[in-house]
Amino acid sequence: MLYAALKTLHVLAIVAWVGGMFFVMLALRPAVQSLEAPLRLTLMRDTLGRFFRMVNVAAAITLVTGIWMIGRVAKATVQSGASFSMPAEWHLMTALGIVMVLVYAVIRFRHFKAMDRAVTAQEWPAAGAALARIRMGVHLNAGLALVILVVVVWGGAT
Repeated sequence: MLYAALKTLHVLAIVAWVGGMFFVMLALRPAVQSLEAPLRLTLMRDTLGRFFRMVNVAAAITLVTGIWMIGRVAKATVQSGASFSMPAEWHLMTALGIVMVLVYAVIRFRHFKAMDRAVTAQEWPAAGAALARIRMGVHLNAGLALVILVVVVWGGAT
């Protein structure tokens, strides 16, 4: 039962994170393109700030629950007398998940910080450049998330 609860929490955290990325890319960004730079960049800064606070929690939950589930399966396998070997799709999910967290960390703690400073100082070209770097990182993470999804669905990962 604990495994099922943690797996549910793991999936919910991923849905919040990945769903938020797709919302920003496909709904929010196109909707605010017609706004003047100061309003658009301030709105994006404020919205991304709230979203990134949620992603801080979602990324931590994803890492902790993922590691715990792998450890739980490994422990149960070894206790049953068998040797544990992680399936290939688990290796890929784990590696890409860690890359996603690292990409997010760069987005959050480098590019978003630069955007926040620029918006606060009303340096709109610098804020726009920082937002463009954020967008590239979000696109990269969304692509990685899609690869993980394909691996999970087609690879039969549990």
